[in-house]
Amino acid sequence: MGYSEIMTKINDGGRVVIPVEYRKALGIDVGDEMLMFLEDEEIRLVPRRVTLKRAQQLVKRYAKSRSLSDELIQDRRASNE
Repeated sequence: MGYSEIMTKINDGGRVVIPVEYRKALGIDVGDEMLMFLEDEEIRLVPRRVTLKRAQQLVKRYAKSRSLSDELIQDRRASNE
């Protein structure tokens, strides 16, 4: 997706409308959760599913040779002994 710019205004209650073409491009539907970041005097909105996917990829990269669930089970068993 290339860079595009649309001017918008803040409505009552501080609401900003996300244009339909942006919502379609990002697969955003009514009721989807978004994370909001304040960064370098800009507001960034990121769909929750995107941040979740990024977190999963990060964990996968650092835990390739480890099974975190197996470690948790072992820790629980050890604490019950």
